Amino acid sequence: QVQLVESGGGLVEVGGSVRLSCAVSGDIGKVNIMSWYHQPPGEERAVVGNTYSDGKIDLVRYLEGRFSIFRDETKSTVHLQMNNVDPSDTGVYFCRIRRLFPDEIYWGRGTRVIVSS
Repeated sequence: QVQLVESGGGLVEVGGSVRLSCAVSGDIGKVNIMSWYHQPPGEERAVVGNTYSDGKIDLVRYLEGRFSIFRDETKSTVHLQMNNVDPSDTGVYFCRIRRLFPDEIYWGRGTRVIVSS
């Protein structure tokens, strides 16, 4: 059984930094995509960035320079580093893993970030 547990959310001031972590347990296979999603209050969930098992990383363009996403293979963890946060970054952040072969998707329960001004 694959399980994802996010941590690191909380209250952060405008301009501050926070690192979110997603601890993964279970077999996610050798080919997979680990992703972070953001759901602002009252809005739909949207992808922030992806890390691929082949080492590739991508991030939505408007977050480049502020956010970064990376994984720690030894600890089966994926992180989202958020710098220079602003109120639009408020919301719940979800970790998602897509395992290929077979194609399966798993979600964490999310961690909430509130950016205060």
